[in-house]
Amino acid sequence: MKFSVKAKKHLGQHFLNDPSVAQDVALLFTKHPQSLPVLEIGPGTGVLTEHLLQYYPAVSAIEIDTESVAYLTTHFVPKGLHLTEGDFLKHSFDLSQIANDMLIIGNFPYNISSQIVFKILDNIEHVQGFGGMFQKEVAERLVAKEGSKTYGILSVLLNAFYDCEYAFTVGPEKFTPPPKVFTGVIKCVRKANTVLPCSKTLFFEVVKAAFNQRRKTLRNALHKFNLQESHEFAKLRAEQLSVQDFIKLTQFIEQQ
Repeated sequence: MKFSVKAKKHLGQHFLNDPSVAQDVALLFTKHPQSLPVLEIGPGTGVLTEHLLQYYPAVSAIEIDTESVAYLTTHFVPKGLHLTEGDFLKHSFDLSQIANDMLIIGNFPYNISSQIVFKILDNIEHVQGFGGMFQKEVAERLVAKEGSKTYGILSVLLNAFYDCEYAFTVGPEKFTPPPKVFTGVIKCVRKANTVLPCSKTLFFEVVKAAFNQRRKTLRNALHKFNLQESHEFAKLRAEQLSVQDFIKLTQFIEQQ
């Protein structure tokens, strides 16, 4: 039985068509325990899936596209893929149903990639590492350090819990249909200690408030927290603070 899997614009699909790129992405975590199960988000036509099944003993995938689900069920479930039809971003999809600790790898749809990262941040205890393909500008933002123009909310939140690196760039011709932008591949490994010395909820709130008005000094951007002009960070802007600075700032606000 033949299956036709067409990329759908509303799902942000750009199917990877190069096996060598797929292998490089699959090999991102080979220095880490390969006994960890892998969850692939949006496997599409299974080009990356094929390589994940070669390197990892347990591979699960979640796919929202019914055409892709039919294709994957025929071609990859018999090879050992554990496939779930559904939406990774839905509250009903619980990562702990896959495993208590896992790697997440994928060719992430550009239009929901930031939301995927936020869900991973909500499930840090279950995700030892994640990596894969993002729009290049988003990939650069995720790994950015303070002082960079691309440094933002996700840069701080992600790097508070993961050690992240930019791995390599992939051209549009490696995808079907080719996107209008380049793709960046990143690798993130969970830090040994992910317990912040401050409230995680407040930390997120402070970081988001600081960058939502990034052109303002922190004294003005964080006015609701009553940050005094005498504070060491008051005259600085959000992009000037490191992750540790934001933790220190959150601790100060917490103790007021």
